[in-house]
Amino acid sequence: MDLHLHTPASADYQEPKASYLDILQRAEARGLDIIAFTDHNTVAGIRRMKDEIRELEFLERLGRILPEEQRRLNEYRRLTQKILVLPGFEFTATLGFHILGIFSPDTPGRELEHLLLTLNVPRDQIDLGSANVGATSDVLTAYRLIRDAGGIAIAAHANSSNGVAMRGLGFGGQTRIAYTQDPTLAALEVTDLDQKGRRGSMSSFFNGSKPEYPRRMHCIQGSDAHRLRRDATNAKNLGVGDRATEILIDEVSFESLAELLAGNDFARTRPHSTTSEKEFDYIQQAREEGANIVQSFHESAQARGGKQYLVVSDVCAFANTNGGTIYVGIGPDPKQPPVGVPNPQLTMADLAKAIERMITPHLDCALDTLESRGKTVVRVLVPRGEEAPYAIDDNKIYVRDESETSLAVRDEIVQLVLRSPGRPPVAPPVTPVAQPQSPTVAPAQPAHPEAASNPNAAAAPAGTNGHKSLNAPRTGVEIVETLEREGQRFHTMRDLRNGNLVKNVTLQSARKLWHYALTEHESGKIDVNRINWQGDIALLKKHVRGGVQRYDMAQRTSAGVRVYYGVTADGLSGDWAHLVGSDDEA
Repeated sequence: MDLHLHTPASADYQEPKASYLDILQRAEARGLDIIAFTDHNTVAGIRRMKDEIRELEFLERLGRILPEEQRRLNEYRRLTQKILVLPGFEFTATLGFHILGIFSPDTPGRELEHLLLTLNVPRDQIDLGSANVGATSDVLTAYRLIRDAGGIAIAAHANSSNGVAMRGLGFGGQTRIAYTQDPTLAALEVTDLDQKGRRGSMSSFFNGSKPEYPRRMHCIQGSDAHRLRRDATNAKNLGVGDRATEILIDEVSFESLAELLAGNDFARTRPHSTTSEKEFDYIQQAREEGANIVQSFHESAQARGGKQYLVVSDVCAFANTNGGTIYVGIGPDPKQPPVGVPNPQLTMADLAKAIERMITPHLDCALDTLESRGKTVVRVLVPRGEEAPYAIDDNKIYVRDESETSLAVRDEIVQLVLRSPGRPPVAPPVTPVAQPQSPTVAPAQPAHPEAASNPNAAAAPAGTNGHKSLNAPRTGVEIVETLEREGQRFHTMRDLRNGNLVKNVTLQSARKLWHYALTEHESGKIDVNRINWQGDIALLKKHVRGGVQRYDMAQRTSAGVRVYYGVTADGLSGDWAHLVGSDDEA
């Protein structure tokens, strides 16, 4: 499919003499099954094509149609039976952001024109096809109105100019989060869906692993074609189908497309390539992203040896966190060949029974199979549970901590109980909580009285050398406070991803990353006078845990020095990303 095609109804169309039949014929030549006409702030293109077809049909009924006209009508009929043509538009929202609205072919044109007027497109410009239409509605209003009108709202070329991801712009923050995570937004259109390498596709930024962007988004690509064929003098000017998307649906219909984009199966969408489909391996792509807060890998799910229990533990943890995907029959190392599942149907049946028997309350998971390098892999799609906390055998509650599954501690269980039923995952607060530290970096009492229990407490003021304060990294842990009772140290830990505080953690009770942080802290290795500061931040140490590169980092504030342990690249942006040489600053 190519859901982003312009026609001569757009003022900036580069081949104004091209006909609508030419566009359909080019779509057929490129092997497209679904296309959408998305002219700038108008539906004049799809209306003109339908008017032409109606006029030809009228002449045919009167017996006055000429041979050339009959040929055109027959060709229209053949192509519209073969290709699903969806009406739509590319709306220019406030501040110039572009949004696609895609609708059922049965939607009357007058309804779409009324919607554009409701979106504040000026009446005198409704047919001009201009991308510049002055002050219109804001992005979030546009998403909602398109959805309420029965359409599919898609953020157009989200990672490039006029895109809501605002990559490379000097503002964003909560605005970017809202524009890409809004529940009425169906998908993001990106221009690099098939990009590989160290930076990878922009879609990997919205796979649910980033702390600011916990809602996993469907990502597609479209050509944004303003001409029939790619411009030989400027390769950036694409033609029909030059950047298309493949989707797996039961039937070619608007309803099937809408259902796919509303669901949580992200393996049914992939970039279209003219090469063999075997070259695109969805599971291999997932392995290259690695285990994280929303996906895990298991070579086996046999009950023998406790392997099945590990898979079910991940199911419980994902349900209590942000949901996720589990792959069985394959390890996390993308360089190793997949093991595969010898009897996938039996494995799925056994896992489904185990989930039903062991996890309470009831949790609906979807199980299916995918192929990777000639091996069959079982996939378990786990939703974010609406009735948390979920438990195994009624008493073992697991949560997902980055790439690790762990038993929840008391304060985490309290947070799960307080989580409102049905509330979607929310990004943690942008402003960090500043905690004072002694010269030896031992946690002390909070700078703000409420900070130890309120993750929304105010950020610290400017740093000690005049630099403007930064938000803390968004992954890893921080030791907020340490108290000693009867010779035993009790620590308060902060999860930097969500701001949750966990009290009364000891070195003996601490799990994995927490244990590492406490070991480093209690060793007394960190001396603030010997830290190599880069402005008000510093990289203390690099280390690998669970195959993931992590960083220990420090920050100076007027309240003291804060130390962050086990930060991953997902939690770094801006100056933090520059500090470790990361270019992932979307």
